[in-house]
This record gives sequence, C-alpha cells and structure tokens, in this order.
Amino acid sequence: MPHIPQGTTDSVTLELFEPALEAALQPSPDYDVNRWLYVPNTYSEYRDILGTRGVKPLICVGINPSTAAPDALDPTLQSAQRIALANGYDSFLMFNVYAQRATRPDDMEKALNPALHAENRKAFRYLLSLSEHPAIWAAWGNIILKRDYLMDCMRDFAADGQAVGAAWYTAGPLLKSGQPHHPLYLKRDTKLVGFDIETYLSR
Repeated sequence: MPHIPQGTTDSVTLELFEPALEAALQPSPDYDVNRWLYVPNTYSEYRDILGTRGVKPLICVGINPSTAAPDALDPTLQSAQRIALANGYDSFLMFNVYAQRATRPDDMEKALNPALHAENRKAFRYLLSLSEHPAIWAAWGNIILKRDYLMDCMRDFAADGQAVGAAWYTAGPLLKSGQPHHPLYLKRDTKLVGFDIETYLSR
C-alpha cells in the first residue's frame, strides 16, 4: 500500500535521532541488525536512514522515503542497492533530503518542519562519520523541485559534506533539467561520475 501522510509531521511525536539510533543498534525481532541500519527502527510517518551495513558504503540521497523497510525494499531502493554494488561499494545507505514518508512526493507537507530537518541533518552527519572518505550519490531527479524548502535543506547537507571532504557523484549524466537521475529507471551497471555539488547549488 502507498504511504499517504496522516497529517503534517509537527502533529506527530518526533523521536530524536540519537536515541532512535541507539535503539536501531540493538537486536530486533523484526530484522537482522547486523545486516540492516534502520532509523527509526519501527515504521512511522518519517524515516531517517535505511540501508545495509558494510565497510565501504555509498550514501544515496533521494528526496523523501516511501514504504521501504528492512527485507522489504521498494523498487527505488532495490535499484539503488544494485547500482551501489555494481560500482564497487559493499553496502548502500538510503538518506533523504526530507524525512517525511509519502509515496507520492506531491503529498509532502507544504512547509518545512524545522525540527524534522534538524534531526534528519544529525542522521546525515552520522552517515558521513561512517567512512574516512564519504561517498555521496545525488539521486533525487526532478522531484527536488516539488517544494521550495528542499533545495534549502540540500544546501545544509552539502555544507555538512564539504566539512568532511565528502565526494559527490551522479549515476550517469545529468538530466536536461540539470538534475541528477533518480535511481528507479537506471540500468544496474550505470557508472557513477563526479558531481560538482557547489556549482549545482549556485545556479
């Protein structure tokens, strides 16, 4: 079933990232925590992180999460995992510019929830800390144009990446719109190429 938000995220209890991460690192009856990283570790109106564990992860940045969970990846995350493995990474970590679950991006809330963004930014910084040389795949397609606040969020994540010397990539050339490709319809052997995030954001 698609996920339709039950309301704006300021109407739900927001779990802070640090305790949510701590809970996600504990054994779970629902999935193998040695294989998966899932924060929060129960299904809710938002999701900070979903991915697999490894020593050479690829951080994949989309726009917003849908219904995926451990052992139940949706087609977008299945494609992201295939492309990460095909490019020499042993794992993938799906992160989103905005953490609200909505299968249809048009259902995302109209206004930014600053508290949700602040916790999501903590999640991104945590992902960056997992690698000595973080690799980030820009994979949001034209969906980033759906809400004005998404690009502002992206600027924060770009600054966080720059602070630790992260390398940015896209899968194949940019779209005619100048946006990076969304993973869903890419071939499994699509090669990652360097992406100048600063030039992109200065347009």
